[in-house]
Amino acid sequence: MELDGRVTVVTGGTRGVGAGIARAFLAAGAEVVVCARRPPQSALEAAGRSAHFEPVDVRDATSARDLVDRVVRRYGRLDTLVNNAGGSPYRLLGDADPARHARVLELNLVGPLAVSLAAYEQLRLACGSVVMIGSVSGARPSPGTAAYGAAKAGLENLARSMAVEWAPRVRVNTLVLGMVRTEQAPLHYGDEAGVAAVGRTVPLGRLAEPDEVGDAAVFLASPRAAYVSGASLLVHGGGERPAFLDAATANKEV
Repeated sequence: MELDGRVTVVTGGTRGVGAGIARAFLAAGAEVVVCARRPPQSALEAAGRSAHFEPVDVRDATSARDLVDRVVRRYGRLDTLVNNAGGSPYRLLGDADPARHARVLELNLVGPLAVSLAAYEQLRLACGSVVMIGSVSGARPSPGTAAYGAAKAGLENLARSMAVEWAPRVRVNTLVLGMVRTEQAPLHYGDEAGVAAVGRTVPLGRLAEPDEVGDAAVFLASPRAAYVSGASLLVHGGGERPAFLDAATANKEV
C-alpha cells in the first residue's frame, strides 16, 4: 500500500479523524495536504514526514478551486481527495429554523461535492480516487443530528453516482464510520469511564482510533483497491448491538 510520489488532500485534516487519515497517508509515503479554515495547533507528522497546510472553506466553490490550484502549483499533481470535513452540533429539529439545518447540509454534503468538482480534472489526469467520509448516522435515525444524518445519507449516494459518471479514470468510495475516539470524545461521551462504557456497546468492545480510519482510507486509495469503486466500507467495529438482545437477556435473568 505504498503511495510514494502520490499527492493527497484531506479536508478537515487538522484534527480528529482527519489528522489520523493524514498521518496514515504520510506513513504510506504520500505527500499530504491538510486543509481547514484554521491551521493545526501543531505539526502533523508521521514516519519522519510532515503534512502541508492550506486554508479552505469547503462550502465555497471558489475557495475549493483555489485550493486545488495551489496544490497543483506546489506538487504538480493530485492523486487522492479525502472529503473528511464536516460535523454538526446537537440540535433537535424543532429548536432551529431551516436555515440553520441547511448550513449543516451545506457543510456535510454540498462541501464535498464542491471540492470533488474542483479536483475532478486533476484526479482524472492522475487516474486517482475520492474517499468520502460517511457515517452510520446516514443509515439510521439520528435524533439531535437529523440534518447531519440526512447529509451523510446523501453523501453515500453521491459517491455511488460519481463512481459511475467518473469511471474508469476516477474511483470513488465511502468509509462509513461509527464512533471514533478523538480529542472531542469527552464532549460526547464524558470522562474515561463514559468513553469505556460507550465502547462496550460496540461488538469489538471499543471506539475506533483515528489512525485505524486512516489505514482504511489508504487502502481505498491504493492500487490494492484498484477494482473497488462505488463501494461503502463499514468501519464501525461491528455496528451497534440491537436493543432487543439486551431486553431479551434482561427478561431471561428475571
